[in-house]
Amino acid sequence: MTDAGEWQGRTGDSWAAEWRRTDRSFGPLTEHLLKRSREFAFGAVLDVGCGAGELSLAIARGRPRCRVVGVDISPQLVAAARERGANHANVAFEVADAAVWRPADDFAPDLLVSRHGVMFFDRPVAAFAHLAGLAAPGAGLLFSCFRAPAENPFFTEVGRLLPQAEPAADPHAPGPFAFADAARVAAILADAGWTGVACEPFDLAMVAGAGEDPVADAVAYFSRIGPAARAAAAMSADERARFHDRLGALAERNLRDGIVALRAAAWVVTARSGRG
Repeated sequence: MTDAGEWQGRTGDSWAAEWRRTDRSFGPLTEHLLKRSREFAFGAVLDVGCGAGELSLAIARGRPRCRVVGVDISPQLVAAARERGANHANVAFEVADAAVWRPADDFAPDLLVSRHGVMFFDRPVAAFAHLAGLAAPGAGLLFSCFRAPAENPFFTEVGRLLPQAEPAADPHAPGPFAFADAARVAAILADAGWTGVACEPFDLAMVAGAGEDPVADAVAYFSRIGPAARAAAAMSADERARFHDRLGALAERNLRDGIVALRAAAWVVTARSGRG
């Protein structure tokens, strides 16, 4: 589980420093979400858990007359997003918890989006009900989230390399796989006042390593980002060196045409505000 304090601390630091690698790994998903966004008519967008701003900026670039607001709980990630978006007048980023955030003006999004930013709500029904209350009548909702761990070798293969497996956690606790159960996601959204919920599978190859030395790049990525990063940080120097050796072997096995990539599986979820 990654809680708010971690996103405001070490985890936020790591993700802010590594936004280029994370955007690269999520690239196919970003493109798919952009494609799906064209199914909605919108002029104001709220990006929930916007991270370093990749999806917000992609929408803002393609629709210069659309107002885009990205909200994230991590000051470090918002700082990175603001730096990236400095030349885009139609996008703004705020440090806030989307579950309770309210705009300072009459901003009422007619599309709410998120690239893997909604699985960390402590009280998901209340959070999505709050977001529905902020939205314009009939607003659209479009977000992605991971499917089950067993369908995501990008994470499970690395986890198997740890010297000691992490204890099993509540599968519904806030965290990367909290929304793996599509039926639960649909029920949460329905209880929160959203209608027409659809969960469609989307599979992708998440890039972990590329460049001049893709294997070393992948080892560095996995050591900094994802569930193994925290465990690696707590290892002794010798344990970490052995772990890096195992990561290197995993990267070698998944190296194709100069790129290290592993399979990942997501849900792409759409819905409509029940208001209006």
